[in-house]
Amino acid sequence: MTIRVLIADDQVMIRDGLAALLSSDPEIEVVGQAGNGREAVDLARALDPDVIVMDIRMPEMDGLAATAELVGEPAGDPAASPDPAGQRPKVLVLTTFDLDEYVYEALGAGASGFLLKDASAADLVSGVRVVAGGDALLAPSITRRLIGDFARRRRHQRPSPGATAGLTPRELDVLRLIARGLSNAEIAAELVLAEQTVKTHVGHVLTKLALRDRTQAVVYAYENGLVG
Repeated sequence: MTIRVLIADDQVMIRDGLAALLSSDPEIEVVGQAGNGREAVDLARALDPDVIVMDIRMPEMDGLAATAELVGEPAGDPAASPDPAGQRPKVLVLTTFDLDEYVYEALGAGASGFLLKDASAADLVSGVRVVAGGDALLAPSITRRLIGDFARRRRHQRPSPGATAGLTPRELDVLRLIARGLSNAEIAAELVLAEQTVKTHVGHVLTKLALRDRTQAVVYAYENGLVG
């Protein structure tokens, strides 16, 4: 199945380079390019891409605001979608900046992944595939900093009342390991379970907590003091 990608960056040379890299993969089709956040929103609604590779610093509307408008849940109606077709694209934020506030804002806006522009071509292609498949992706350096910072902030915080309501003890174990950045295979090894069983537990966690993907699960776990 072809992954339809929209590229949003205010520099033409960057857009063209990303398009060339991604188009070299036979399963990826670059369907459009946007030079700012507003254009990205308009093109996303017109072209219905599966993944948007989104820069942060852009004129008219930045990538964080564009991500929130395309992926965020409208106030008062969590089930509704801002996209007329009812499909929300996945957003992979790609930037030269790895400042913590950008990471937090991107995740809060609904991004499924965050890569730095110094990532390799292979990492970029892999990142598009990962977020298109519904998983979360953070650059390793960002993951370490994110986890470390949340751990410092939440060290003495107890889990929020009701934060794990409905989760079984095993599902709670899985959620905590997701928050530590472990893959399904690594969680399976840690808990001595089959990988398919872990996938089932992950699905149950996301469904019970009304989370969109693993990225939201990571944020949820740290915000509710479940890890630290």
